[in-house]
Amino acid sequence: MLQFKSFNRDNYEEALKMCVGDDQKAYVPSVLEALAYAYIKPWDEAFDPYLIYDGRKMIGMFYLSYTPDSKDNYWLGGFFIDKKYQGLGYGKKSLSLIIEYIKMKYAACQQINLTVVKDNKKATGLYKSLGFKTDNKENRDGEIIFTFKL
Repeated sequence: MLQFKSFNRDNYEEALKMCVGDDQKAYVPSVLEALAYAYIKPWDEAFDPYLIYDGRKMIGMFYLSYTPDSKDNYWLGGFFIDKKYQGLGYGKKSLSLIIEYIKMKYAACQQINLTVVKDNKKATGLYKSLGFKTDNKENRDGEIIFTFKL
């Protein structure tokens, strides 16, 4: 059973050990970078990092960067499944659950946004398979912007 948990003093050390394969490191921030973003809040007013668990097993992470009570300024980022658990269907299941979680927790949210590095075909396919759309606009870093209407 998949669930999300906040970082805390009991799980952060284990979380810092999670990573993606070498071929994916250019596509997603590390856990340490995500925690730094949570502290600095470089993009929006709020920044919430989460760990993804399957039962007691930590399998991945993501964060939400957003302006509280806005309609369309909710950004999903840092989403990854630890390399030990990739290829087991966790990506699609987790992303579906993230969408439901955002609907439930952030009632004002009408649109989820995210960016993908241009050559990250795996992520692009995953997001499109769950209904994220793009008009191929890029952010200032040259990443493709995707949106999901709630």
